[in-house]
Amino acid sequence: MTVTEPILVIAFNRPDHLVVLIDRLREVEPTRIFFAVDGPRTNVPGEREKVQECQELIKAIDWDCEVSTNFQGSNLGCGLGVSTAITWFFAHVDRGIILEDDIVPDPSFFPFCSELLERHQTDKNVFAISGCNFVPPESIDTQGAYRFSQVPHIWGWATWRDRWEHYDIDIAGWRKNLPAIKLWAKSGHSIPAAVYWAGTFELLARKEVDTWDGQLVYLCMKNEMLTATSNTNLIENIGFNAQATHTIVDRDELQPIIPVLLPTKPQPVSVDKKADDWTRRNHFRATWRGMLDQGDRFLKRRRSKTKAKDTT
Repeated sequence: MTVTEPILVIAFNRPDHLVVLIDRLREVEPTRIFFAVDGPRTNVPGEREKVQECQELIKAIDWDCEVSTNFQGSNLGCGLGVSTAITWFFAHVDRGIILEDDIVPDPSFFPFCSELLERHQTDKNVFAISGCNFVPPESIDTQGAYRFSQVPHIWGWATWRDRWEHYDIDIAGWRKNLPAIKLWAKSGHSIPAAVYWAGTFELLARKEVDTWDGQLVYLCMKNEMLTATSNTNLIENIGFNAQATHTIVDRDELQPIIPVLLPTKPQPVSVDKKADDWTRRNHFRATWRGMLDQGDRFLKRRRSKTKAKDTT
């Protein structure tokens, strides 16, 4: 197998993870790789050396491949670090596959992405392709290899430049573009889910969480876009540990990896409500109990910030 779709690899300070991903890429020999590494934090001992190790791993790409690099001199953080890398990627290509350093795809993930990128090239209702699946088979209504979801899962995904151009990490004033009645509809007519996403978007708008992916959910809800999502899981996440920014604890949610059979049968571009409902309740935990937990986390974050200010 040789993969001709451009691939963006996003790394930071975990060379042990990155080498595993590169070993997988060697199996499929992509012909074009864009390699982005965020810069080190000045207050973290030993991080500069880890970042340099990641940069040096470009030498491990030992097959016939065009490689472009984007090494940051200073640390941009989780939100800007990833989103800046993706913007750089799409300054050079019209479409492509995006992998963070802790995502190891099954080989069938690559042709799956290519096939659907080609199929939905001109359909602006489709935002992205995802190989990440949490939902068990009995909770999926759509027959076939993939379904459509309101939420773009980004553990192994692909999209187009003209979709990414809608992205903005700053979603201040989000309520004007996504009023309550529309948010409720896009949340599956679930009050807990609407409250969950409203709380998430508000934290992002206030820049109280340094991330980039919640903004994708807002983008898709606002612009009536859906994500083609594999009905079998096509990726492994090896990044659950104390070094991770968000994925510190592995909740063992991913379904077993099952290679997708190609070619796939085209599916109607409409939400699989059963699968999205399962995802809301079990992955995002956007339930009445989840609302209470989210409120508790919000209050703890506020207390922590207040305490930090009082001690400075």
